[in-house]
Amino acid sequence: MKVNGTQYRTIWVGDDGWRVNVIDQTQLPHNFKISTLETADDAARAISTMMVRGAPLIGATAAYGICLGMREDASDGGLDRVCELLEHTRPTAINLRWAIHEMRRVLRNIEGKLRVDTAYTHASNMCAADIETNQAIGRHGFELLVKLSDHKPTGKPINILTHCNAGWLATVDWGTATAPMYTAHNAGLLVHVWVDETRPRNQGAALTAFELSQHGVPHTVIADNAGGHLMQKGEVDLCIVGTDRTTAKGDVANKVGTYLKALAATDNDIPFYVALPSSTIDWSISDGLTEIPIEQRAIREVTHITGRNVDGSLATVQLTPDGTNAANYAFDVTPARLISGLITERGVSEASASGLQALFPEYAPTAKAKGHKNVHFITCCSEC
Repeated sequence: MKVNGTQYRTIWVGDDGWRVNVIDQTQLPHNFKISTLETADDAARAISTMMVRGAPLIGATAAYGICLGMREDASDGGLDRVCELLEHTRPTAINLRWAIHEMRRVLRNIEGKLRVDTAYTHASNMCAADIETNQAIGRHGFELLVKLSDHKPTGKPINILTHCNAGWLATVDWGTATAPMYTAHNAGLLVHVWVDETRPRNQGAALTAFELSQHGVPHTVIADNAGGHLMQKGEVDLCIVGTDRTTAKGDVANKVGTYLKALAATDNDIPFYVALPSSTIDWSISDGLTEIPIEQRAIREVTHITGRNVDGSLATVQLTPDGTNAANYAFDVTPARLISGLITERGVSEASASGLQALFPEYAPTAKAKGHKNVHFITCCSEC
C-alpha cells in the first residue's frame, strides 16, 4: 500500500541483496522511519519490541531473520540456534512457529552457501504468498460487504468496526481485516470504519487510522469502550477483526478487548467476522481458552503513554500514580460461538471444526488418542 503516495511493503530486502528493511511501527503515526536489520538478533529484537507486529508480519520477519542468521552461520547448529532465538520472541502468534517450521524444513537438507541463497528465495516466496492470500481474503470479504450494501439507503456507507490493527502494517501488504475494506473502497463501495483505539499500545489509533488515512478510507477513531454504545444505536453494520491464532474448532485469539466486542455484537445481532490466512490456524489445538498461551507484556505499556507535543516532539508520560501495579494481557480468546464466520483465502467458513475442514480438507485437527499426547502439526497457507 502507499505512504505519502509511495508504494511500500512492510518488509523487503535492500538494494544490497541481503540487508532487510522494515517500517518501524513504534514510530508511527508521527514519524515514518525505515529501519535496517543486519543480524538475526536484529530481527528478534524487531519482533519482541514490536517494531514489527501482527501475526503474518511476525512470520515474515522471522523468515528473514533466519536468512540473516544463515549469513552468520549456515551450519546445522547455526540453523538450530537462530530458530530457537526467534521462537522465544512472541508466544501467541502461530505464524511465528509456522514460518520457522517452514524455513527449517526447506533448509535442513541444503548445505553451504546454497543454504543462504535458498533461505532468501523461500522467505521472498512466503512474502509474495502472504500478499496473494490477503488479496483473496479481501475478495471474499468484499462479497459480504456487497450483500450488506444492498440493504443500505442510497448514499449511506457500510459502517465497519475493527479492533487493533489487522491491516497492511500487520502483514506484508493489504492486511487481513482491512483487505475487504480496501477492496470495497477501491471498487467505489461506500464504507466507513470505526477504529478502536486499542489500549494500551493504541495500535488502532496509531496504525489502523494511519493506513486508512493514507489510502483515503473514511474512518473515525473511538475509545475502546464506545463500540457497544454504537452497536446499540445502530451505527455498526458488522465487525471485522484479525487473529493471531485460531484453533481447529474456530476459537480465536486476538488483541485483548476483542472478546468484549464479540459479546456486544452478539447481544445486538451484529455480524462478527474474523479475517485470517490459513497459516494462522493451529490445527493441533481445539480449546482456545485453555490451550492458547496469552502473552503478558511489560506493565509500562499500561502505566505510560507516548504522544506528540504541540512543538512536534515526542514525549512519554506516566498515567498512573507512583507505586500502582498494572497487568498487561496482550490477547484474549473469543469462542467460536460468538463468531459469524471466518474469512479465509479460500472463502468464508463457519467458525467450527466442520466449517474449517470443509474449506481445508487436507488438514485435520490433532486427535487426542487415548493414552497418547497431542502431535503438533504446523501448517502452511495454501499458496506456499
